[in-house]
Amino acid sequence: MSLNIEQLSPQELAALIKRANSRRKVLAKRKPAAQTKAAVAKLLKSAGWTFEELYGKASGASAAAPKKARKAAKGRSTGKVPPKYRNPANEKETWTGRGRQPRWVAAEIAKGRKLEEFLIK
Repeated sequence: MSLNIEQLSPQELAALIKRANSRRKVLAKRKPAAQTKAAVAKLLKSAGWTFEELYGKASGASAAAPKKARKAAKGRSTGKVPPKYRNPANEKETWTGRGRQPRWVAAEIAKGRKLEEFLIK
């Protein structure tokens, strides 16, 4: 959060200083983080636990198991598929029928033509 104090009025600046001083008092009452961590570790040890057993990794990141690589299903081919549709305006533009429709297909369908009209025979 950035705040341009040059643009604050005297009343706004006084209110900001008051809030900052009250926040400083609250923070001053806190125990240091290292001291608190040591107290928590001591309590866990006396109960027979470790932090990792209760909360996962100490870094705070979720302890999700690493994902394994997926294998292709048996009998499933992952090779190239021959095109099923051809653009009559440009013979070089084809589509297999898989995935998102090419722009030329979507444009022709929007004009009222049927997808079957573009089938390669």
